[in-house]
Amino acid sequence: MSVNQYKKEIGMMNLEDLIKKRESISTATFPIPEKELLHRYEQLYTGAVNDVMREFCLLDQALPGRIIPLREYRTVAGFAFTIKSAPNVKIKGEMEFRIQMLDDMKEDEFVVWDTSRDQKATLWGGVMTATAKSKRIKAACIDGGIRDTHQILEADFPVFYEYRISNGSLGRCLITHYQIPIKIGEAVVKPGDVILGDIDGVLVVPRDIAYDVLLRSEEIKKNEEKIFGWVQEGQSIKEISKNGGYF
Repeated sequence: MSVNQYKKEIGMMNLEDLIKKRESISTATFPIPEKELLHRYEQLYTGAVNDVMREFCLLDQALPGRIIPLREYRTVAGFAFTIKSAPNVKIKGEMEFRIQMLDDMKEDEFVVWDTSRDQKATLWGGVMTATAKSKRIKAACIDGGIRDTHQILEADFPVFYEYRISNGSLGRCLITHYQIPIKIGEAVVKPGDVILGDIDGVLVVPRDIAYDVLLRSEEIKKNEEKIFGWVQEGQSIKEISKNGGYF
């Protein structure tokens, strides 16, 4: 084998490993029903879960702070349904592709939309909200614009977004993919990952570790309840620290 052939084969193998790591989508199942998993996550909050993922050496699971909640939501949890779009003048085929995408959305999913940093269009509005709610989608996170805000508020549907503007999407952007791995800020989101949203933003929990993260997060919550109790009892900072508390 020549040196060039060897380098070529090694390069191909490395590329295959990279593709597997970046594009693989977990089909992991849980030892409890999926609805129970989501319900238990909804008793937690993003800060506690984020701290647990730091224990797993995962430091880039929070979506960027530019994405904010439309209301001061308590925790909502769902399985990621990912969408990728980009600024584009093309219109032909957009509505057909959007209809197919909406048909494929399932109950308990949490829409996460990578707009390729679009700054002009809205990707979510009143009709999308009504459609998502009728399909029992849990929430939507749009790294970009929304409109028809009064309709979204009236529907009482959780939405996380960057900005509001009246511009529609047709002729300004194009949906190119859905249910593929996406990256928003430093966070990679894959279909089926557990997505949490609350007043502090949006967090992604990789599906493969979602159950383990849940159990540890529940432990953290119980520990914090003890600490709050010690504080209310009037214990000193030294006493609380000695008992295993933290601040």
